[in-house]
Amino acid sequence: MPALAGQMMAMPLLISSLIRHAARHSGDTEIVSKRVEGDVHRTNWGEVEARSRRVAQALARLGCQPGDRVATLAWNGYRHLELYYGASGSGLVLHTINPRLFPEQIAWIANDAADSVLCFDLTFLPLVEKLAAELKTVKHLVLMTDRAHMPASSALPQLLCYEELVGAENGEYAWPPLDENSASSICYTSGTTGHPKGAVYSHRSTVLHAFGSALPDAMDCCARDVILPVVPMFHVNAWGLPYSGALVGAKLVFPGPHLDGKSLFELFEAEKVTFSAGVPTVWLGLLTYMKTNGLKFSTFKRTVIGGSACPPAMMKTLQDDFGVEVIHAWGMTELSPLGTLSKLTSKQEALPKEAQQRLLEKQGRVIFGIDMAIIDDDGRSLPWDGQSAGNLVVRGGWVIDSYFGHAGESPLVTVDGDPGWFPTGDVATIDADGFMQITDRSKDVIKSGGEWISSIDLENIAMAHPAVHEAAAIACKHPKWDERPLLVVVAKPGATVSRDELLGFFEGKIAKWQIPDGVAFVAEIPHTATGKVQKLKLRDQFKGYQLPGT
Repeated sequence: MPALAGQMMAMPLLISSLIRHAARHSGDTEIVSKRVEGDVHRTNWGEVEARSRRVAQALARLGCQPGDRVATLAWNGYRHLELYYGASGSGLVLHTINPRLFPEQIAWIANDAADSVLCFDLTFLPLVEKLAAELKTVKHLVLMTDRAHMPASSALPQLLCYEELVGAENGEYAWPPLDENSASSICYTSGTTGHPKGAVYSHRSTVLHAFGSALPDAMDCCARDVILPVVPMFHVNAWGLPYSGALVGAKLVFPGPHLDGKSLFELFEAEKVTFSAGVPTVWLGLLTYMKTNGLKFSTFKRTVIGGSACPPAMMKTLQDDFGVEVIHAWGMTELSPLGTLSKLTSKQEALPKEAQQRLLEKQGRVIFGIDMAIIDDDGRSLPWDGQSAGNLVVRGGWVIDSYFGHAGESPLVTVDGDPGWFPTGDVATIDADGFMQITDRSKDVIKSGGEWISSIDLENIAMAHPAVHEAAAIACKHPKWDERPLLVVVAKPGATVSRDELLGFFEGKIAKWQIPDGVAFVAEIPHTATGKVQKLKLRDQFKGYQLPGT
């Protein structure tokens, strides 16, 4: 007998369905933006959907065809949000470019993606003027502002005005019925080793990610939330918050380029923000400003911190001093980006507070839609005992299976004979309850005498010292042990700490043989365009460093 088919409506999972839902059921919920122009702009989901339809019309009038790439160089704001939905919803592919990359990398990425249109904020006019001649496929340059703020640019005589393009359309546009597996957007990796690589997301994967990220054991988003994404919309689609915000009908608050501690705090308070997400470096600046001025949050209750490991000292400060729940998360561009988040299960609520905190400091458990394993170099699974460290691999409905332009060069690996796992490049442990903890990047692990030392563990201990602002651990060559750890430290303003005092701080917190051999004090630690410590640059900077006793 033939299998019985389900008798359900065939409704494709499309990005346009998110914005239609938000407009229809949360139409008057605010979208607030601190604009590049300096003022605060207010709109709502209903108006964003209406203007997104006009954006779709304007892009079509510029000659864009289904599948064409529409690039952005833009901060978090309502116009960027309109492009998220107007481009992807109409069958085009949104390509958010990280403006913090080197100009040469930006040009390479735009050419690799074969972008047709580039929309950009006023901040980036000098950058685009410099790069315009190198953008081989870009036919139209659109400045995301109104006529009153349009500059006279002799370098870009054909520069178009975003508000004029949108204003010229009538909005009488119906979102097309697309294939849910068609491309919706593309994000490039940070390219710290070689050229960046493009991860192409589908409508289906994006909507599934929005569902998964909003779950209670994930970001726990709801219509009562006021969400301020500090993580940029040019960095893996702001971790999906522009989509999950529409899914639940939450108020969104966009900070634009105003990411200093003072500006962020004032926006948090003025708009009664309840939830935010960002990388650790952003919170360092905000917490420093608040401590200096004796400030407290009145509505802000929880944040997701990812991008790089959140130091336990920062987590403790947010929780104990400011009453903010920290949800530790892990993901990557190739995962759209969320993979795990750290939330306690019911059985762990009975554990002592210290035991709970140790679990929350891990990167957490997968959400439905993602699976993971740790393997040895031969592709064999390692036990989930919280001790065995191995190469972390993942698979799921929002994990890439190949990179843009490299469809025949699959990065996937086989685990215990089972194909189709993505190698993350991270080294991790997983405990019996499924809590994963990143111990290092595979290229950053310190191998001393054949034993692994976690640079993240060393950094977390150092960051707990009251005089340390930021710390990074790297490997230095050693004649006997092959490699030994060097701690690179930025002290807090006005604070002093000696090498011996800092190394003494490690006593009893880690095995004696894992304590760093040296400490180098610097004014600044280099970061990537996405806020991660540039270990490669640090290793190059200290490649000739002589450890004590060698």
